Amino acid sequence: MKRCKQDGQPPVHWQNLFHLCSALLFLTLSACAASTGYQAEDTQRLADAIRALGPGVDPGEADRAARISYSHARELAIAYEISDPPLVHNTKVNMGLKPRGLCWHWAEDMQKRLDAENFRTLDIHRAIANADNPLRIDHSTALISARDQPMQSGIVLDPWRNGGRLFWARVPEDTRYDWQPQSRILARRYGVTPVGE
Repeated sequence: MKRCKQDGQPPVHWQNLFHLCSALLFLTLSACAASTGYQAEDTQRLADAIRALGPGVDPGEADRAARISYSHARELAIAYEISDPPLVHNTKVNMGLKPRGLCWHWAEDMQKRLDAENFRTLDIHRAIANADNPLRIDHSTALISARDQPMQSGIVLDPWRNGGRLFWARVPEDTRYDWQPQSRILARRYGVTPVGE
């Protein structure tokens, strides 16, 4: 088979390569446009875990909190222009190349969004890990618990860890971090009395 120009046309292998690349580009862009970064089953599992925090948790609030946690994590990933692993993105933020996206930005913005719902049966907390370990960087997150329950009985909501994809787990099951109430860490660090944890 001859692979050369015929009648002013590019060689056949270049035409095939062009069509293949065009198809791959279309499929890639279609997948990106349609993807939310999570499945309905993910939201349902989180909603079930939030309902299991206690008998007083309103099922509708649990569903809403789970849906918002996933959707807001995705919205923040877009707003923060996430395109790299977390530590690389942190470096870009610290260099002024990206707008936001440090772990405390995620925690602050997740807390604000969930607090805006004015849940009656759920509380939103902030926590910090690694504060006492000079070999590790502090890590911040938001947590959700049943109303008037300690954050240690709640669920970690951490979109920073996976670069914008929500990680969640019950606090005792998140063995990667030893979460402490943010107010307690800041009080110890700055010598002030902790305010409501």
